[in-house]
Amino acid sequence: MALVQSADLHHNLSRRPVLVSVRGKPDGDEDMQALRSHPLFARLEHDDLHALHQQSRKVNLKHHELLYRQGMAAHYFYFVISGRIRLYRLDSTGVERTLDSPGAGDCFAEVMIYADPPNYACYAEALKNSEILMIPVRAYQELLEQRPAYNHAALQHYAMRAVSRFHDLEIMTIQSARDRLIRYLVDLLPGGASVGGEVELPLPKCLVASRLAMQPETFSRILADLKSSGLVRVNRSRLFIPDPQRLVGICQ
Repeated sequence: MALVQSADLHHNLSRRPVLVSVRGKPDGDEDMQALRSHPLFARLEHDDLHALHQQSRKVNLKHHELLYRQGMAAHYFYFVISGRIRLYRLDSTGVERTLDSPGAGDCFAEVMIYADPPNYACYAEALKNSEILMIPVRAYQELLEQRPAYNHAALQHYAMRAVSRFHDLEIMTIQSARDRLIRYLVDLLPGGASVGGEVELPLPKCLVASRLAMQPETFSRILADLKSSGLVRVNRSRLFIPDPQRLVGICQ
């Protein structure tokens, strides 16, 4: 039996989420195929992946339901089958700071495989109805112990994540809120700054503002300025960036 935590539509920190039981068994071929697309599972032998999959559990989260709390003992890491999850921490004043927003095909909390002691470093909340595969940390650890060759793929994945985190930190060191937002938007483009196109914000605008360490009003004002300058076109959560080079060119 696995446990997840149910929260109100408006998450109130003074009310602790309620633990609810989850006994969902994973599906067969579709889940296995989805797992194969991720570096942590791509090189596993079929029997090993099947055994890991059979030990996993599936949970369906509703919008704003919590999967785990910051500081909880970590017995699972997670693979997103569908939907999107918000990872956030509480700072010393109780303000929520958004860290990441993994979507379909992404893993999160996988660092718990190597953590000692394994305790979740943040909260995980569903941004929309989401289907999540809960993978036992110990089961994956046993695979690494039994088949050391799998460690190489795992370490490659962590190295790529580390590079991505350094890039995120680089953006956060930019003093200008406008320039932080521009770098964030350009990074969402599949081709980076080389080719224009449409992007979809992975988070509500207020949470993008939180992730970029700015107030929602500041985010809205900057986005309105970029729109009036013809640098972006906005349609709710979708933005069209016709000329990324021109957009980057106004950065300080």
